[in-house]
Amino acid sequence: MVLAGDVGGTKIHLALYSFEGGALKAIRDTKYPAHEFGSLEAVVGAFLSESADGGERKQIVAACFGCPGPVRDGRLKLTNLPWTLDARNLQGSLSIEHIFLINDLEANGYGIPELKAESIFNLHSGDATAVGHRGLIAAGTGLGEALLIWDGKTHRPIASEGGHCDFAARTDREIALLEYLRRALNGRVSWERVVSGLGIKNVYAYLRDVEKMEEPQWLRDRMAAEDPNAVIGSCAEDGSSALCFETMSTFAAAYGAETGNIALKVLAVGGMYLGGGIAPKMLKTLADGGFMRAFLDKGRLSALMETVPVRVILDDTCALQGAAAYAEARAAEISGRSERVMSVHG
Repeated sequence: MVLAGDVGGTKIHLALYSFEGGALKAIRDTKYPAHEFGSLEAVVGAFLSESADGGERKQIVAACFGCPGPVRDGRLKLTNLPWTLDARNLQGSLSIEHIFLINDLEANGYGIPELKAESIFNLHSGDATAVGHRGLIAAGTGLGEALLIWDGKTHRPIASEGGHCDFAARTDREIALLEYLRRALNGRVSWERVVSGLGIKNVYAYLRDVEKMEEPQWLRDRMAAEDPNAVIGSCAEDGSSALCFETMSTFAAAYGAETGNIALKVLAVGGMYLGGGIAPKMLKTLADGGFMRAFLDKGRLSALMETVPVRVILDDTCALQGAAAYAEARAAEISGRSERVMSVHG
């Protein structure tokens, strides 16, 4: 068996997989609130302690964790959690022979070919027959980005930290939002400050406090009692709040613009994929048109952008499946066996 982890700033998603006939088979998975644990080892310990007979640990031959942030020599400091991870230390503390740390968007890239057709929502068809580089962008707690480079035979995920690049305002509203955030943050504003869970709250606050959009008492009460982003998203989707609708419309346009930027930089004729936890919850808003208008609005290259397919990943285990596939393939390579070829076709 292999242990796979999707380590986010809000939750830690762990799963066990086996391989049958070269294909992944899920055994069990559990999500844990990240803030309730002091280390990744503690989360893994809690997960493994839930097995019926305690024998799962002995069957695990490899583990891979997809993590937010740049991995260097098997080590990284997490972007949205106060943890530093080291693969060598994890090997010793968890008693697992092979442990790998990779960027979370890199894990998503390896997971895409594992997905079933129903796990993909086609937002824009483009030229579905084109073969070439792809891009991946995922708004969640933060904003992750990756490139899927076509080498003539397969797509190879390349991690990046593009979500921390400078936010590029395009409209009068976005320019005013940028100025508002520059004051609030005392300086620089990255894409992640607008296109992420944190970004949704920032856009909402700007529209309420600067544009003076009405926040009715019932909405204020719900925002205080529930997850604010969930409230904003649901009220935007059902049309019950103009403030929430404008928040998510502004967010979607910025999301579309940055997705288009990645497509241009990597020449993603093979398509753009939207991962993360936010996109599947706002499909109605995404399909409303603002996202694609911003995506296509690239001046003289707008015609090229029309040919780029845009797809939303609906399966929240994509990164887990990618981490599992990576762990098995790398462990097989190290130990000199070859049960599975690690690639990113599809």
